[in-house]
Amino acid sequence: MAFIQLDGIGLSFADRRIFSEVHLTISPGSRIALTGANGSGKSTLMKVAAGLMEWDEGRVIRPKGTRVAYLPQSGIVHKGSTLLDEAMEAFEELAVMEAEAEAIAAELEKKPESAEILLKRYQEIQDTLDHAEWDRREARTEQVLTGLGFKREELSHDVATFSGGWQMRIALSKILLRSPDVLLLDEPTNYLDLEATEWLGTFLKRFSGGVLLVSHDRSFLDASCDQVAELLMTRLNLFKGTYSGYEAFRERDIADLIERWKRQQEEISKIETFIERFRYKSTKAKQVQSRVKMLEKIERIEIPPALKRIRFSFPEAPHSGKTALAGEGLGRKYGSKTVFSHLDLELPRGSRTAVVGVNGAGKTTLLRIISGEDRDFEGSFRLGSGVKVGYFSQDQESVLDPTLSVLEEAAQGSDEGEGRLRSLLGAFLFSGDDIHKKVAVLSGGERNRLALLKILLEPVNLLIFDEPTNHLDIHSKDILLEALKGFGGTLVIVSHDRYFLEHIADRVLELEDRTGRMFLGDYAYYRWRKSEGNDQDKPADTVRQPNPTDSGESTASISREEQKRIRARVNKLRKEEEALTARLEEKEKKAAEIRTALEMPENYSDPDKAHALSAELMAVEERIEQIGAAWEEAASALEEAES
Repeated sequence: MAFIQLDGIGLSFADRRIFSEVHLTISPGSRIALTGANGSGKSTLMKVAAGLMEWDEGRVIRPKGTRVAYLPQSGIVHKGSTLLDEAMEAFEELAVMEAEAEAIAAELEKKPESAEILLKRYQEIQDTLDHAEWDRREARTEQVLTGLGFKREELSHDVATFSGGWQMRIALSKILLRSPDVLLLDEPTNYLDLEATEWLGTFLKRFSGGVLLVSHDRSFLDASCDQVAELLMTRLNLFKGTYSGYEAFRERDIADLIERWKRQQEEISKIETFIERFRYKSTKAKQVQSRVKMLEKIERIEIPPALKRIRFSFPEAPHSGKTALAGEGLGRKYGSKTVFSHLDLELPRGSRTAVVGVNGAGKTTLLRIISGEDRDFEGSFRLGSGVKVGYFSQDQESVLDPTLSVLEEAAQGSDEGEGRLRSLLGAFLFSGDDIHKKVAVLSGGERNRLALLKILLEPVNLLIFDEPTNHLDIHSKDILLEALKGFGGTLVIVSHDRYFLEHIADRVLELEDRTGRMFLGDYAYYRWRKSEGNDQDKPADTVRQPNPTDSGESTASISREEQKRIRARVNKLRKEEEALTARLEEKEKKAAEIRTALEMPENYSDPDKAHALSAELMAVEERIEQIGAAWEEAASALEEAES
């Protein structure tokens, strides 16, 4: 059986211990998410498992013939061939095996006495070729490439013309096509959009080999993995279950650890107070000495830095008009190619809009238009009164000053103190001496993280984010997500992180077929609407009415079909109206709770608490108004359909 087993692996760099006594088996059917804080050694462990890095202690067991494929985070560039030819290089190893099989067949004719050994090897090769679908390799290559977001017309393009993110997609396609026994994937979703990420998740479910992967996409991990291997303080701990289950366990574990740490700190404080109080009294010398020994024997509870929670809140959003932005008949062309056209858009203050669509649908183009970066568009567009924009693009790092240090750049235009800035930089994965690095030497991902933090520190009321979660780990995403939940302004976001969208968006703008469609509900509601199918989304008055003069079908038959479609639409609208009613009741209950809290003396007598509660109440009341408008629309449509 093909597998990889790490048996007691230990590794150090100089005087720093990376991991100790690591035990892990990746066997057929394994679906393991490797997690841990930034810098904990995840990528290093991947390289050890792949046989690309030496280790100090233990052993790596890999039976002969085990085929392993490893995808690094970045750094792969292809050139010198077409996309299709490059991807099909994944079958080179199999081509060699096929040639070996042909040689064995010829050998069998010459030396029938060696038949048993030769036939065994021949059968091994045939099994491998069959498993990799060698006979339909070109069709399979096209299937994988299109699944990862490439268009069929791009199959003949020179690979050198693709950007860095697409280069990594090419590398991923080659690894998947190799059909190895073990897949080692280090952040494979970093350069994938939502559709490609979902396709990869489906692929991994069907994959028969073992998988060890690092990803910062919760939804992807939940869908793909049933075990979590956590690197924490040099040790590897294995948790059986989904990533969400692991997080729930870890939260309880953290709460328990912090509680024990607090009790121990209280005990230590009492002992230290006693020692300090009676240190110089001869009559208490024995007791003091006893306490000193007691203090020395206490095994200190440590809270790993990775488990400490950093909170971040936006500067207060400036007041603006009720409409954050409005566009009419928006369109954009590049030469003869139309990206989208006739797009009407109006976003109320406080709304959180997720912009979704397949690669090339125009998501980034639309964000550039509404941010003011692109003025070469059709139609009209305006920002609301008092709206101040903060725009994060995928190449935002170009606005940074390369001569400044990370800390100096973060401090530009910010009122935050140095201590607070250091904490926030740590939350965005700049730790230790990293904050003193010059911007000029940072990687693209590091510059993007720094640019994102700078935008978050600006007092704006319209945030436009194009893939802000790229290059962030799950902990950093949580900090950003919690901050955005408390943001008092309007948000427009493109992200391939489904979990992030599910927890922040209250409406979804889908770009499809060169136009747009707004769904007045959260991301889960959008997915539910899409799963119901587009056929039932047609208004009742567009449904073809039966014509008694039509030939080929009876009027009664067509009427029954019409009735069936109308009933389906009514049921769908009823579900939608009920869902919005439930959300409206939930928000009204929340508003009542905040009003009750505002009436409590400990809150209304504290200006900071009172201000925070009032701001929260205002945001909830705006959501009630928005949901109420959506409910009225749904109720009206339901009434019309029922009539």
